[in-house]
Amino acid sequence: MSSPIDHHSYDVVVVGAGSAGVAAAISAAEAGARTALIEAGGMLGGELLTGMTIDGAINARGEQISGGVLDKLMQRCEALGGFVRRLSDWRLIQYFAYDPEIMKIAVPQLVHEAGVDVYLHSYAEDIVMHDGRIDGVMVRNKSGRNLLTARTIIDCSGDGDICAAGGGTFLAAGEKERMQPVSMMFRMAGVDTAALLEFVRSHPEYVAVGESEAIRGNRSDAELVEEIHRQGQPCVFFKGDGPLLGQAIDSGELYPTALIMIQPTSEARREVCVNSTRVTLDNPMHTRELSGALGALMGQVHQCMSFLQRRVPGFEGATLSGLAPKMGIRETRRVAGEYVLTSQDVRTGRKRADGVAKGCHHIDIHQEGTGQVRIPVADGGSYDIPFDCLVPLGLKNVLVAGRCFSAEREAHASARVMGGCMAMGQACGIAAAMAGERNADFDVRDTDVVELRRRLTEVGAVLEGTH
Repeated sequence: MSSPIDHHSYDVVVVGAGSAGVAAAISAAEAGARTALIEAGGMLGGELLTGMTIDGAINARGEQISGGVLDKLMQRCEALGGFVRRLSDWRLIQYFAYDPEIMKIAVPQLVHEAGVDVYLHSYAEDIVMHDGRIDGVMVRNKSGRNLLTARTIIDCSGDGDICAAGGGTFLAAGEKERMQPVSMMFRMAGVDTAALLEFVRSHPEYVAVGESEAIRGNRSDAELVEEIHRQGQPCVFFKGDGPLLGQAIDSGELYPTALIMIQPTSEARREVCVNSTRVTLDNPMHTRELSGALGALMGQVHQCMSFLQRRVPGFEGATLSGLAPKMGIRETRRVAGEYVLTSQDVRTGRKRADGVAKGCHHIDIHQEGTGQVRIPVADGGSYDIPFDCLVPLGLKNVLVAGRCFSAEREAHASARVMGGCMAMGQACGIAAAMAGERNADFDVRDTDVVELRRRLTEVGAVLEGTH
């Protein structure tokens, strides 16, 4: 039996409310566009709610390379009394650490204040398309079916779902490439930071430090571990091939993993986020396969938590305090765009006149078991993401932001983190608002990138002046 369809008209429809989608929706609405944000889950923010740090926003030299919406989020978290710090792991990166419970408040506040219409628990099940234009997105939710039409659609689904529905082209994986593993972030409270840092200071061989010359600066591992201690925050990367984790993996005390990464989320709760778990799937978009990974991931959470309590000073009295709202997916589809960001662009820190966002995270490819590829950006700097990476081939009014954007696999493995995703989303949001100022048949390929860069700079985006 068919159900009636409610029709709602907008200037911009954003699909997916992760870090890219939130930035896109806020930016489009603040630029004057009537904007809708569609999210299949019940919360706004995606990976912003996990407790994992915002990587790819501060380069290894300490220069902030992503601004605008990101700044507003950090400022709002601080205004709400939340923990916010700029920190270094003294390995490859610097990042923003923050309290994910406060972020759960900050994100919807900013979305609401921007005037965005939000559709939670709503699944984009189909599209309406004519002559290379996606005129609307069909949404299914408990209220029935809703057709949301718009001048411009922004695909922030993570998997390129809207581009796929519109017949978009995707970049093929190599014959020997397996998708990066999925993970479950978790948090532990009651951690004694002083005891943890003293343990690390006594055992520099357990941790990864100085993996880029920009951070190492001709210093020894012991000297870099002293920097971790001096920083005074629980920012620790226990390496899978070090003696602490290596022996635990060999004995079966711990599952095979490349890391136990510990990052602070709250001083008041003495809480940290732990990134360690991993399950490799043939295709994370296959629902049965993805669903089947949950049990294994939860088992790894408990195993890792128990290992930390037994083996790592500072965790003896710590307890599980939170789990990410959903599994973390690093890689699925990559849209083929008008330009494909290359590994060379990332490695060399290439700058461009048509850049509308920046990235700085190292090439970061998690592999099955203990494997992980980590390659830093040259000189601890950043690279530009050109507008054409956000324009899918064959679709006239669609933009894409987030981890499904147009990039080679190595380049994707750098830009897929939250700092880059938010910067891409912000660029797409303002570009979509600009499209609404043009004729109804406007093609996003004809966007005035010089004007887009000017407007991005006005709202705080960082496009110039960094390494």
